[in-house]
Amino acid sequence: MAQINQHFLKLQAGYLFPEIGRRVSAFQKDHPDAPIIKLGIGDVTKPLAPAIVEAMHQAVDEMGAEAHGYGPENGYSFLTDAIREHDYQARGVKIAADEIFVSDGSKQDSGNIQEIFGTDCQISVTDPSYPVYVDTNVMAGRTGEADSEGRYEGIIYLPASEKNGFIPPPPDQRVDLAYLCSPNNPTGAVANRDQLGQWVQWARTHDAILIFDAAYDAFIQDPDLPRSIFEIDGARECAIEMRSFSKRAGFTGTRCAYTVIPKEVFGRSVKGEPVSLNALWGRRHATKFNSVPYVIQKAAAAVFSPDGAAQTAAQVADYMRNARLIREGLGGAGFSVFGGEHAPYIWMKTPNGLSSWDFFDQLLTRAHVVGTPGSGFGPSGEGYFRISAFNSQENVEAAIERIREGFGQ
Repeated sequence: MAQINQHFLKLQAGYLFPEIGRRVSAFQKDHPDAPIIKLGIGDVTKPLAPAIVEAMHQAVDEMGAEAHGYGPENGYSFLTDAIREHDYQARGVKIAADEIFVSDGSKQDSGNIQEIFGTDCQISVTDPSYPVYVDTNVMAGRTGEADSEGRYEGIIYLPASEKNGFIPPPPDQRVDLAYLCSPNNPTGAVANRDQLGQWVQWARTHDAILIFDAAYDAFIQDPDLPRSIFEIDGARECAIEMRSFSKRAGFTGTRCAYTVIPKEVFGRSVKGEPVSLNALWGRRHATKFNSVPYVIQKAAAAVFSPDGAAQTAAQVADYMRNARLIREGLGGAGFSVFGGEHAPYIWMKTPNGLSSWDFFDQLLTRAHVVGTPGSGFGPSGEGYFRISAFNSQENVEAAIERIREGFGQ
């Protein structure tokens, strides 16, 4: 009998979102007529924009007329050039074509990036944070067991609290890898230039690597706020950035993203020799991945066309309107709410001192609304709850009213 990877047994229960699905399915089975509004998992609810659909149709026709087999591992130049122009050059950032690695999702990239680092690397995460950061490092064997509050031995947890505006400063100790997400999932907080500058300075001082998740950059409303870590001087020597088309253009079911690794960022071998992380990830990418399909990359490139940019921006604006409605509707009713200004998530305190999962169950039972328990994102998320703005305005307004009525606010 084959021996398993023992590190998987350290994981706490099931992955957060399947557990939410299980509880909702059980409730629906017992209450088939309950009109449930889902504001939990951060999945888009709008169809692909017309310009994107048109590009996909054209790409299918092209493949019907001429073979398009394995694509370039890093992505077709028509997409990487568009990324460079619109996501970086427009913000005054220079990125080379061979520093971009097109993939099938930032979730995959944020989970897979740890493979190019040694298992003895010390990591830090902001707490709460996207569960993939922690779970994949647990699977890889970089941690010990979890304690009673869910903190794994070997991980430095940086509490994101009301006191620090849910943007914790760098640790006062050296770590090798630090995961950052801005705009943040789940808290909705966004880091300003000074805050990111502190992180870059810390990373360069301590010879650490920043793994920067910018999946929600399109939701930033203030043009003066940084959308990329590479807008910060010195970041090219210490940072890896991940971006996604999932939320900015509705690609959650289509799958396309990219990771940027500058040639100036290095790790070290066991002998202390510098090793290019760009080259290392390129080797891993070429070995384990066969490129995003041609049709999907054509669709992603259409996001940057004039029509595609306007149509996807309108969708983002609709989601951000929903976020404002939730923030103002629940905040005006007496709930303590945060975020929702530069991200499609509202981070709220659970009422009446309820635990995150108790509030989830009561919200589902009494209001027929689904959200996400804050404790699923880390120990510091206990006592908080994430509400997503991904839904119709009609459903959002109904959910706000139900929550207010169900909890007497």
